[in-house]
Amino acid sequence: MPQTNIPEHQIEGLIQAIKQLGCGDFDLKLPSSDGDLRQLEQALSDLAEILHTRTRQSAILTGITAQINAGLLLDDVLERLYNELRDLLPYNRIGVSLISEDGETVRAVWSKSDLPKVNLGPDFTSQMTGSSLETILKTRQPRIINDLIEYLKLKPESTSTQLIVDEGIRSSLTCPLVANGKPIGFIFFSSAEPNTYRNAHVEVYQQLVDQLAVIVERSRMVTELAKQKQAIEDQNQELSELNDLKTTLLGMAAHDLRHPLGYIQLANELLMEELNQSTGVDLNEITSGISKQVRHGLNLLDELLDVTLLESEGFSLDIEEVSLAKFLTEVVEQQSHIATMKDTQIILTECPAGDLRVDPQRLNQVINNLISNAIKYSPPGSTVKVFAERNETYWRINVEDEGPGIQPREHTQLFQDFARLSARPTGGEKSIGLGLAIARRVVEAHGGQIGVDSIPGEGATFWFTLPIDQS
Repeated sequence: MPQTNIPEHQIEGLIQAIKQLGCGDFDLKLPSSDGDLRQLEQALSDLAEILHTRTRQSAILTGITAQINAGLLLDDVLERLYNELRDLLPYNRIGVSLISEDGETVRAVWSKSDLPKVNLGPDFTSQMTGSSLETILKTRQPRIINDLIEYLKLKPESTSTQLIVDEGIRSSLTCPLVANGKPIGFIFFSSAEPNTYRNAHVEVYQQLVDQLAVIVERSRMVTELAKQKQAIEDQNQELSELNDLKTTLLGMAAHDLRHPLGYIQLANELLMEELNQSTGVDLNEITSGISKQVRHGLNLLDELLDVTLLESEGFSLDIEEVSLAKFLTEVVEQQSHIATMKDTQIILTECPAGDLRVDPQRLNQVINNLISNAIKYSPPGSTVKVFAERNETYWRINVEDEGPGIQPREHTQLFQDFARLSARPTGGEKSIGLGLAIARRVVEAHGGQIGVDSIPGEGATFWFTLPIDQS
């Protein structure tokens, strides 16, 4: 057996280095040797570097996995990858794209760069069939391009390459992501310097690939679940608001219907008593009151039913061509007898000639509501003016009153459901505040807008517009 003359301190140094590796200390202090011993020292040094790299990889990925388990979303995972993988791979930019469920397209979902310009951002989509990415998926091997400008000359049709070259990227490492045997997407490492990537970087990536793919897939699922959870919460909030609206609606309906129905019941009892014996009660007064309260109750129910219909998916317009001048004339004539009862006058100014394509029944509802409101809030002896204007794109119909006007803070409430304002009807008329809300829905369904111009104490002009071309 040959004898060796290896100094004892060198042997002790090698033993100490091996112990350091066993304790996870990779900063070896090896003695300087020659010959075979030198090769052994180099092998230990290389092993220390490999173990150090893998330990860092494991620590990074373990930390990210822990945050995913704590609910970390995809963007947060990728942000951390961008910050921490720099110790393992060179890059100025990282991008991630995911494959669609049908495998036909690939869509960019995230990217980050330390370069000033970013062209290829989230939602960029390209076809998989016939692309170079399809080849990468088939081989499941990373691809290195160390001169993207030359590559672009060979593949001028590659939009994605053109975009990142314009960003300043000159080399790239494209790596497939495969989770549980299924291709899910790609991760792109890109550098502003040419000739950045080598096979050593591919080896580093291949050591990370399985964990990276699982991390991306899991975080994508966490993100998707978070979106679904938020959508459910938003839907529940909407349902809660609708339920509150329903409760308010039923409460107000019950309250406002109680009075007319109570009056009708009392009047009916008096009529029955009158038929049985003379009470000296004026039957005309009773029947007039019954008629008035029934009309109020029916109007209330009509408004409630209208709101329900206009909010439903089944609502549609029955469009016809009508002459606006003739239409306004008929509406004003209908409202004039109501205005006379309050000693109010309605004036229709001359209307420009022209036709509209509208739902006449719904349009009648809007104009009647605006005119009846003007009468309702105007003092006796006042005048309500109705007039129409036309420009190149729309008609504007106006109803001007001499009432108390609208406070500025109340303008935004006017056309909402159950609006209750500071102004009060001058004749004590009842309303649950749905008329203007219904008018708004009808006008918007026609493609128009509704609004009010008012100075408190100087009356108000309610107006709405309708597009000239309703075809």
